[in-house]
Amino acid sequence: MKTICLYFEIHQIIHLKRYRFFDIGRDHYYYDDYENERSITDIAERSYVPALRTLIDMAKENGKFFKLAVSLSGVGLEQLEVHAPQVIDLLQELNQTGCVEFLSEPYSHGLAALANEESFREECLRMNAKIKEIFGKTPKVFRNSSLIYNDDIGAQVAAMGFKGMLTEGAKHILGWKSPHFIYNNALNPNLKLLLRDYKLSDDISLRFNNSEWSEYPLFADTYMDWIAQLPEEEQIINIFMELSALGIAQPLSSNILEFLRALPKCAQDRGITFSTPTELCTKGKSVGSLEVPYNISWVDEERDTSCWLGNIMQREAFNKLYSVADRVRICTDRRLKQDWDYLQASNNFRFMTTKQTSVGMSRGIYDSPYDAFTNYMNILGDFINRVNTLYPDEIENEELNSLLTTIKNQGEEIEQKDKEIEKLQKRLARFEPEEKVEKKAPAKKAATKKAPAKKAAKKDAE
Repeated sequence: MKTICLYFEIHQIIHLKRYRFFDIGRDHYYYDDYENERSITDIAERSYVPALRTLIDMAKENGKFFKLAVSLSGVGLEQLEVHAPQVIDLLQELNQTGCVEFLSEPYSHGLAALANEESFREECLRMNAKIKEIFGKTPKVFRNSSLIYNDDIGAQVAAMGFKGMLTEGAKHILGWKSPHFIYNNALNPNLKLLLRDYKLSDDISLRFNNSEWSEYPLFADTYMDWIAQLPEEEQIINIFMELSALGIAQPLSSNILEFLRALPKCAQDRGITFSTPTELCTKGKSVGSLEVPYNISWVDEERDTSCWLGNIMQREAFNKLYSVADRVRICTDRRLKQDWDYLQASNNFRFMTTKQTSVGMSRGIYDSPYDAFTNYMNILGDFINRVNTLYPDEIENEELNSLLTTIKNQGEEIEQKDKEIEKLQKRLARFEPEEKVEKKAPAKKAATKKAPAKKAAKKDAE
């Protein structure tokens, strides 16, 4: 039986302000607050709110049949909490329907997986805690920023305890293979891989409102016919996209939400079900390992990381940023850590791309990739100066490594003790009912012993 894994991503760009060379050392605030509030309020009104209300209605109308997955970046969540809390409320309402699974991803929506393993791990665990705090669920499946993946990243994700990971069904990796199966990481078979069907996903997120597209207008029954007509052995259809596709990339006037609302009924009529990523990763079997020695993503036709690291400016900014990763990780300055999250966001590097892309890209305040690079490097110069004030360059690598090792060991000890405490609490919970029974039993015996004494006292009185 064919099943659809429907997944939406929510991430919000943090807009940087114009920052001049002469601001370095004088101004430590890097953000355009007006643009950040305006943009997230606009996207919430035009996309997130109507899309989430539609998904909630679909969950209520179709019961347990309809299922989906959602992931949010930590920086996106922070912006929603401040400027659009109604979106958080709708996500919690969707959570209460029981039809949604929340996934984990890097907190910053950055590229730490390509630069610093410890920073990547710390971000993922922090994101897990954030999802647990807001939605009461601990994520079991992971998706990296823009679905970036390679064998080593998959092995790191498996080591963190995740059951599965989402990535792109890139043609140059799959070759003759199909994305409609479950695969596993080449280095750790315990990590299942769910591969995005980019054609079926882009038909909705990119082409739906394109009147020049040969399949325009697209109807829900036609779309489900395409899925039903896939070879019988191809059972897993992964449709992944940004939630902003519903309302921004594809305007509401295109009837995109009506199309979405009709999908469950059309699927049910054709014997097609919906599944969450965890259901697929726990119940489904892998058909084999998928070797991905080079980086892949869901961006551009190349499906690689060239849109962020394809030119010398991007690589210079990337290397400069992560040169202080270890120092930032051990600092306790909350403001510095928040700036670190915002400066890591992948869109900062995307603005510097010199690639020609088929999909239009807005650079925001920047006139060119060189303008984006200059502005970012000015901000990064001030940020690194602040880091060096806390942990000067004079600190030798051996001393820093020693400090990092100590912190890591302490973290592992705390984690081990937390596990021991959890085990002891479970054992204690088993014994508590028995103790209550034992306490009640003597009370009954005492009552039976006192009964004859009362009778004797009554006879004496007579």
